[in-house]
Amino acid sequence: MLEELFKGVSSTNPRIRFGSAKSLRMISEKNPQMLYSKMDFFVNLLDSKNSILKWNALDVIANLTAVDTQNAFNRLFKRFYGYLHEVNLITASHVVDNSGKIALSKPELQDKITEELLKVEKAPLPTSECRNILIGKAINAFNVYYDKVDDKDKVIPFVKRQLNNPRKATKNKAEKFLRKFSAH
Repeated sequence: MLEELFKGVSSTNPRIRFGSAKSLRMISEKNPQMLYSKMDFFVNLLDSKNSILKWNALDVIANLTAVDTQNAFNRLFKRFYGYLHEVNLITASHVVDNSGKIALSKPELQDKITEELLKVEKAPLPTSECRNILIGKAINAFNVYYDKVDDKDKVIPFVKRQLNNPRKATKNKAEKFLRKFSAH
């Protein structure tokens, strides 16, 4: 059945193509070991002109970090985080949304992940509202692994700056984060 899903990703029928990609993403969430040997397949999907396939590939790759015994993601790090600098909010969001999970799976990369997330304030997005959405997502990512962050002195000022963020949801995330971690 897995082979059918892999074939389905190249189908000309959008329902089959996207259904197969979604099924593979769901498998990667529940049983990443089943797909780990196919990491290159998902890495190749990052080159897809189809954004939905790229977004699914970003999610699957992040899920595979939980079983990445050969450090394939470590070699892919720069490319994966390079998608933060595309001018597409959804693509950048997939990177940021997966960052907490990756940081927990790959503790040796936590400092580098933190550095990348701190750059979202300057992400080249179409509008400041897009950037503010991404900043809120970065706060959510920090929330997942903040207890393990070595350089908390860089994260706290980033979050404090968001207390003045014009996007209410982002400001609320900052307030909640600071309440939760203020004793640290």
